[in-house]
Amino acid sequence: MKTIAVLSPGEMGNAFGGALKAAGFDIVTCLAGRSELTRQRAADTGFRDGGDLATVLDDADLVLSILPPEYALDAARGAAAALKSSGAAPVFVDCNAVAPATAIEMSRAFAAIDAKYIDGGIVGNPPGTGKPTRLYVSGEGCELVAGIGGKDIDVRPMGPEIGRASGIKMCYAGVTKGTNALHVAAQIAAEALGVTEALQAEFGSSASELYKRMESSGPRLPSVSGRFVGEMEEIAKTFRDVGVTPQFHLGAADVFRVLADTPFAAETPDTIDFERTLAEAAKVYLRHLPGGMNDK
Repeated sequence: MKTIAVLSPGEMGNAFGGALKAAGFDIVTCLAGRSELTRQRAADTGFRDGGDLATVLDDADLVLSILPPEYALDAARGAAAALKSSGAAPVFVDCNAVAPATAIEMSRAFAAIDAKYIDGGIVGNPPGTGKPTRLYVSGEGCELVAGIGGKDIDVRPMGPEIGRASGIKMCYAGVTKGTNALHVAAQIAAEALGVTEALQAEFGSSASELYKRMESSGPRLPSVSGRFVGEMEEIAKTFRDVGVTPQFHLGAADVFRVLADTPFAAETPDTIDFERTLAEAAKVYLRHLPGGMNDK
C-alpha cells in the first residue's frame, strides 16, 4: 500500500494523516465543502486534495473513514456507491465510534459490490501525542491494515468477525468518556446544591487522584462534547443489543448535549482555557441545564 485516503482530516483524521505521512505514505483526502481552517491544517500536514470523492477513492490503496459517528453510516454508503460507479477497489476501513450492529450494516453495502470492508476502532489520543494510538481492526483480511502501523499507530487485528473492533471501542469509551460525563454531572449537581467546596474538599481528602482526573478533563470537555453525543448513543445501542441497560450512556449523551450548548464548545485545541477550573466551568454548565435551572 502506497496511497492512503483519510476521510476526513478533522482533529483525529489529521493526526492519523501526519503519522502516515511520517511513515512514508502518500496521503490524500477530499476537502470539498470543508472550512478554511481544515483546508489549511490538511495542507500543513501534507495531504493532497484529491478532488471529489470518486477520484480520491480511485487514487487510494486504503481508505480510513474517521468521522463523527452520526455521519459514519452515510459516508460508508456513499463510498460504496462511488466505488460501484468507478470500479476502484481500495480497502475501506471504518474507524468510527459506532456500535457493532452499525458496523455490520455498513459492511453489507461493500459486500453488495464485492469490495473489502474492515471494521475499525480507535482507542487513545490522536497519533503523535504520546503513547501510540491503538487501531483495532476486524473482518476478513484485517491483517492487511497492519502494514500501516508504526511508532505512532499500533494496529491490532482481532480476527475475521465484523463488529469485534467496534465492540472493544464501545466498551472502552463507555468507561472512559462515560465516567467523564458522570464526573461533570456530579459537579453540576454540587453547584446547584451549593456544596461545591465541601465536595472538592472531600474528594481531596479521600479520593484525590480521582479528583485530579475530574479537574483535568471536566473544564475542557465542551470542545469535544458535540462529537461525544453520537458516540454515547452508539454505546447505548451496543449495550442494549447485548441485554445491558443503555440508560447510563443515554444519560451521558444528555450531559454532553448540555456542555455542547455552552460558550466553551466553540473552543479549539489551540484556544482552550487551561486555567479554567472545574468549579468555574460547572457554574456555566449549570446555567445551560434545560428544565428550569437556566436562571440559577
